Amino acid sequence: MGIFSHILDAIPILFQWHNILAMIVGTAAGIAIGALPGLSAAMGVALLVPYTFVMPPETGLVMLAGIYNGAIYGGSISAILLRVPGTPAAIATTLDGYPLTCKGRADEALQLAVSSSFIGGVFSAFALLLLAPPLAEVALSFGPPEYFWLAVLGLTIVASLSSGSVMKGFITACFGLFLGVVGLDPITARERFTFGQVGLLGGIDVVSALIGLYSIPQVLRLARAKTKIGELTEGALAKIKRRMFEDIGKYWKTVARSSLLGVIIGMIPAAGANIASIVGYNEAKRASKYPERFGTGYGEGVVASETANNAVTGGSLVPLLTLGIPGNAVAAVIVGGLLIHGLVVGPELFTKSADIVYTFMLGMLFTNVIMLFMGFYGARRVFLNVTKIPNSILAPAIVVLCVIGSYSLRNNMFDVWVMLILGFIGYVLEENGYPLAPAVLAVILGPMAEANLRRSIMMGRGSIVPIFTRPICIVIIVLCVLSLLTPYLQARKKKRSGDAQAS
Repeated sequence: MGIFSHILDAIPILFQWHNILAMIVGTAAGIAIGALPGLSAAMGVALLVPYTFVMPPETGLVMLAGIYNGAIYGGSISAILLRVPGTPAAIATTLDGYPLTCKGRADEALQLAVSSSFIGGVFSAFALLLLAPPLAEVALSFGPPEYFWLAVLGLTIVASLSSGSVMKGFITACFGLFLGVVGLDPITARERFTFGQVGLLGGIDVVSALIGLYSIPQVLRLARAKTKIGELTEGALAKIKRRMFEDIGKYWKTVARSSLLGVIIGMIPAAGANIASIVGYNEAKRASKYPERFGTGYGEGVVASETANNAVTGGSLVPLLTLGIPGNAVAAVIVGGLLIHGLVVGPELFTKSADIVYTFMLGMLFTNVIMLFMGFYGARRVFLNVTKIPNSILAPAIVVLCVIGSYSLRNNMFDVWVMLILGFIGYVLEENGYPLAPAVLAVILGPMAEANLRRSIMMGRGSIVPIFTRPICIVIIVLCVLSLLTPYLQARKKKRSGDAQAS
């Protein structure tokens, strides 16, 4: 039987009432989990996997699909309204999403987020359905050298995230790199910068660092602010009359670019939605005619980030379902859901359990439709009401969520103290003009770059030549150079045009 025959057989199964209900419940739960700081998509899927044991296999899997898609989108809600990324995948969304809220355009940001998330998710679901086997071969071609350069490509974005002083951006990036090396050496397992603290042996958790550096400084600003966020968005509630895709059409090139980037990065094991959102944001800025608008409340920045991180969802399942290799942490948890129902991932999955696996893949597609309607009408009726909460209530509530999110990662109070300390450091840095986005970026990508560089050198028996000679490495190196040179060339072009106008 061909792919289309399997799809036609799976459609009646997908639209049974209990499967539709499971997708609705899973998507709603995913959005709520994603919007809460610290509760990642992987955590949401992991919490609900045991409950799927009592369900038919296809019902449990489509519910997990809804949680996955909903959680990746849900992180944008708190990122836009409160400047607190609900998930690491929403880091880049805060850069333009929250400034749009401060301009009284939170409705525009929320609807751009959900419509671009929907398009990215649908694109990745179709890629999963139609192109899984050939795309999986691309994922297998990535080794340590390619991972190293992929991390370096992400780190080259530091310059574009450093609004104001590039030097200050590099300083905070170095601070993030230092945080990334705390713990055990990835190759020799020797202690590094643990200062005798057992809690630091496992390193500084990325989510704890993210919550601390982004959430606590925002809480302190809310506590001392005289103006409520709600006062900035009062006009927004009255003017929400936008049609579902009214604003996103003018960014179609960014949508197409970020969708493709998200699927490709999603297929690469261990890359994930956080890297995809950052790369998508940077590529949109590099290709834009108005790069200076990014970071000031520009809709294209929200579109670039949210399209890319949601396009990861289907891409991450390509190597999982075809080869048994999880693309990211969520895909690894979904393996557990498959095993619970007696399904073994790999090529035989498509022959022995085709009806179940194609129902699951169609569920990845249809839950994006459910997410679109929930997100669109939620933006109109529910989400903006968060900004009406008085700062005296909102600030303590965010602190409570931050503490719960940090503690729940490893059931360890040490992570909570790390989060609070980094929060105060982040507040001091930001008050003195040091951007925090480069630090968070470096915490995520620094360990990935270090570990894969050292593995590459071991593969070359002490030589670094392999990281410069492999074909995919050469392509990524060219992208790194372009990423570094583009801001300089754009500034030079802008200066020339200004001089020409002056003369």
